[in-house]
Amino acid sequence: MKPLPLGVRIAAGLAVTALEQARKLPQQLAGLPLTVVSEAMQLSMRVQQHVTELAIKGDDVLSGLRPVEEEPEWATFDEEETPVTTSQETPVEIPADDPWEEEERAIVAEVPAFLPVYDELSIAQLRARLRNLDVERLEELLRYEKAHEARPEFVGMLNRRIRTVSAPEGIKQSRE
Repeated sequence: MKPLPLGVRIAAGLAVTALEQARKLPQQLAGLPLTVVSEAMQLSMRVQQHVTELAIKGDDVLSGLRPVEEEPEWATFDEEETPVTTSQETPVEIPADDPWEEEERAIVAEVPAFLPVYDELSIAQLRARLRNLDVERLEELLRYEKAHEARPEFVGMLNRRIRTVSAPEGIKQSRE
């Protein structure tokens, strides 16, 4: 016997498959809502994962373009309390053409050896390192800061830390 043409055989196979699927339809209809919901949730999770991956890649690229914020405006720390000044602590203004100022800069021209990365530190990074320093090193950092950039937030933080470390033992414990 000669085999039937391929098109006829495919049509017969499709008809049998359609009949089998029609018999299974009542069983599949009962589980259809659950299947649809499950697949929709899976799709939603996959989309969320892709969005998160894109956001992470975007953060990596953009982090190189944006400067790092040294300290958020809303952040406050215990050491940043407004210092109480006495008559002995009145600041002295140095005229811009003062020859002594240049000599002071020359004396403190090098970064302190115990903290060679000082110029690269943010105020938060410096604050983390101050707890391990004694008064002499804190004063050396203060002289260096005043002679170079004289950033008010750094100078104030160093002054407060020096006062805290220099304070009598009972007062120190209440501050820390």
